Amino acid sequence: MAAEWSGDVSVQWRHFLYSPLPQNPQQSQSDASIAFQPEFYHSWDNDEQSITIEVFSRLDEVDEKRSHNDIREFSWLTVFDNWELKAGISKVYWGVTESQHLVDVINQTDFVENLDGEDKLGQPMIQASIESELGTWDVFILPGFRERTFAGIDGRPRFFPMVDSSQASYESSQENRHIDVALRWFHMIGDWEIGLSQFSGTSREPVFSPGSKNGQPVLIPTYLLMQQTGLDVQATTEDWLWKLEAIHRRWQAENFTALTAGFEYSFIGIVESDADLGLVFEYLYDSRGQQATSFFQNDIMTGLRLALNDEQSTEALLGIIMDLDNHEAFISLEASRRLGDAWKLEVEVRSFQNVNETSLLNSLKKDDYIQLDLAYYF
Repeated sequence: MAAEWSGDVSVQWRHFLYSPLPQNPQQSQSDASIAFQPEFYHSWDNDEQSITIEVFSRLDEVDEKRSHNDIREFSWLTVFDNWELKAGISKVYWGVTESQHLVDVINQTDFVENLDGEDKLGQPMIQASIESELGTWDVFILPGFRERTFAGIDGRPRFFPMVDSSQASYESSQENRHIDVALRWFHMIGDWEIGLSQFSGTSREPVFSPGSKNGQPVLIPTYLLMQQTGLDVQATTEDWLWKLEAIHRRWQAENFTALTAGFEYSFIGIVESDADLGLVFEYLYDSRGQQATSFFQNDIMTGLRLALNDEQSTEALLGIIMDLDNHEAFISLEASRRLGDAWKLEVEVRSFQNVNETSLLNSLKKDDYIQLDLAYYF
């Protein structure tokens, strides 16, 4: 196949509904940015070898930390009879649940892009995938670590005190040069899809300790070594979709078990139309309880997914995650619609309700926002 270019360029506008917290007077209520994400693909040798390059760039008018560049993909792939080998920088996604992705531990989260954890930085890797009658085996060697991105002093939403990545520390004496390894087995048995994974290396999720910079309080991220076993299961039965993600993590901090489990039921052709409506329900659990580093430790997520199945691919997802202990709520709305053949409009709304003063969400309680993205695809 001859060389192919594709990608998109987008303009984004965020408006925050409230003035920033008194501790953050330099923050503004509106923010505009532009993003560019081109992709190059070329294959040869009867499509048995290929190269993929994908670059991401964002220029933000307010937050210098959100203005960043990243190589999402720069990989070479070669295919053999029953296995394939990939080397370079790439992205790997594991998981099935909607509200959070516990088992997805290969790539680092690009946190300045979105709080939902679905945007990822490119990860250096060597990946071998072997197919057999008993399932697919993926083996990963991960020779370089990427630190999580965080908003700068002018950015919203962001934590208070702000995270100072310049003081980041590591449990490993090799710091970001520690070589991580991972293994995953995936198999489809009838209506069931089962994934079992094992990760050994530096945790993509930092833990924080108080510190100072220029006389001001900051949060210092520390990246610990961890051993994590993960299980993801998805089953499809007629109009039902059953989902489970569960992990057990062993590290220097408190060992813990966490899971997300639930279902999605689809009403097909509502009101005698082409539209489908999905009802989503998930339970989120973390054995550490209120000491969890995650936002979610005893929560339920309820949601509605609407797909009009029209020519413009109009879709929307409304989700509410509520803490069963203190009734905090995180509300999210995502909607998108194609405009013609090359344009797409996306709307996103995030809101934090009933936030407790001792909660991890306390510094975000005034950061409700509406976001518009207009993208051109080429």
